[in-house]
Amino acid sequence: MKPLPVHEYLWDTAKFPAKPICVVYGDDAFLRSSAVRHVQDQVLAAEDAEFALSRFDGDNAKLDFKEVLQELRTAAMFGGGRRVVRVDEADMFVSKHRAELEKYVEKPSEQAVLILQLKLFPITTNLFKKLVASGLLIEAKTLSEKEMAGWVIRWSKHHYQTLCDKVAAEMIVERIGVEYGSGLLDQELSKLALMVTDKQKGITPELVEQAVGSWRSRTVFDMLDLALEGNTAAAVRQLNALLSAGEAPESILNPISTRLRQLAAATEIILDAERQKRKVSVRAALEKVGVKGYFLNKTEKQLVNLGRHRGAKLSDWLLQLNLAWRGDSRSENRRVVLEMFIIELSAAQLRERI
Repeated sequence: MKPLPVHEYLWDTAKFPAKPICVVYGDDAFLRSSAVRHVQDQVLAAEDAEFALSRFDGDNAKLDFKEVLQELRTAAMFGGGRRVVRVDEADMFVSKHRAELEKYVEKPSEQAVLILQLKLFPITTNLFKKLVASGLLIEAKTLSEKEMAGWVIRWSKHHYQTLCDKVAAEMIVERIGVEYGSGLLDQELSKLALMVTDKQKGITPELVEQAVGSWRSRTVFDMLDLALEGNTAAAVRQLNALLSAGEAPESILNPISTRLRQLAAATEIILDAERQKRKVSVRAALEKVGVKGYFLNKTEKQLVNLGRHRGAKLSDWLLQLNLAWRGDSRSENRRVVLEMFIIELSAAQLRERI
């Protein structure tokens, strides 16, 4: 059976019963965990789960395959049911014990289900090819920005039995971003579902405006406005206020980088049209890169304030920021990286309106 997209699996888990070996892999940690939990719940009766589950830390270099195999061969304590043996963060474990796993695939235990949770599972390996034939493979891949609003609507209805307005979903994605996967979006939906007072309306734009991100979200975008206007000192003060209030650098970078990528793409459309002796309006360029109606007026103003010179440099700046960000995960250093980026973004000498 070919790998299942995680969303196809999660919308109707009963259609896809657990196999003796199940592999959940991909870059979205929240969706990986959700899929693993559902596979586990399929196999184990709720009352026996504590006694029929064994979990291993796959990035423990001392973990030996024999230890995992022993658990797979051990009968369940109650009711004669199946056991579940989980290896989380299993990339190193799979790489180290690939030969043993390939052998195990040929004759897996009939009394246990092995769940491997990992980030990468190359399709070129023999283990992957064998499990396509006999296992359950679930790919937990982060959706694109264009797909995420639809996911929010469906996830809200499916997991929280709460309707979510389309514009409200777009606002949630805009404010939270997608860089860190679906986990933060789920947290916001969980909170919003509890705040809904009219089940017929569900989650509305007004509720999102009130609840998602609160003053911090507004301050982040105020900071971006100031930087694009070239008001460096005020933008840096806003940044320091957010950080002093306990906001993580990642939570600030996430929403502004989403917006800036849109501005960079729209700038390129405008400049490319000019090179071809054509004219494209700012609004048309923003619509082409996926900015929704609710955000068009504000984003149009931001792109005008950004200007062609900074807009043309923005993709390179974001790439440099990403490389610096990945190069050092310490919070205090990321704070400096973010501050330097805001200063560069607001560069007065590059301001020229589109």
